[in-house]
Amino acid sequence: MAISVYAIADIHGEYDLFMELLNKIALKDSDTLYVIGDVVDRGPHPVKVLQQMMLMPNVIPLAGNHELMAMECLNFLNEEITDESIASLEPEMLDNLLVWQKNGSASTLDEFTRLDPEERLDILDYLSEFQLYEQVQVNGQKYLLVHAGLGGYLPQRPLDSYSPAELLWTRADYDTCYFDDVLVISGHTPTQLIEDNPRPGYIYRANNHIAIDCGACFDGGRLAAFCLDTGEEYYSGDHQDHENE
Repeated sequence: MAISVYAIADIHGEYDLFMELLNKIALKDSDTLYVIGDVVDRGPHPVKVLQQMMLMPNVIPLAGNHELMAMECLNFLNEEITDESIASLEPEMLDNLLVWQKNGSASTLDEFTRLDPEERLDILDYLSEFQLYEQVQVNGQKYLLVHAGLGGYLPQRPLDSYSPAELLWTRADYDTCYFDDVLVISGHTPTQLIEDNPRPGYIYRANNHIAIDCGACFDGGRLAAFCLDTGEEYYSGDHQDHENE
């Protein structure tokens, strides 16, 4: 039985598109699926997506900037809120809450608060397991999977020296080839926003970058999956898939 490796990014609560895409790639239990951050926020069912991922041992989750915001805030909000805790609220936490609110926290918070206490802890425990990046090799090809890019990039800089902000917030520089022998798969920047992209809204490839955030939570956007074994592209929606264009 052939075993395949896939990557999906920036689901943003689009549970129906996620399930549609899993069906389209016919994901098997023996396959591996990397989810490269931004599962939560904006779309209608971020917690439902997390719960589905938790049922799938072949899913390897990586953090995005939205998971970083959610973890900081949900851990605080899950504690008992009292007059004393509000009075002692640190300016940094207040700022975190405001930033998260501006970045689409409402759907995540709504679903999270509907859970019972044990389910909330399960979600928080799962989020705490998300890694910052992953290095894999498939069919002899090396890949770096990271949500955003490599902020403060230097050719000889070790990966473990990059901060969460540099990995999860700073957008990839698609004009710079980070590594000669490594393909970098990232999300974070919808391909509709990449300058001079001939296929906005579809997977973008240039200079050993493979950008797979196709704006699923935006009007006219789609959720994409990339197969590391074959280079095939898969998309949610009724339109024809594009392979190696």
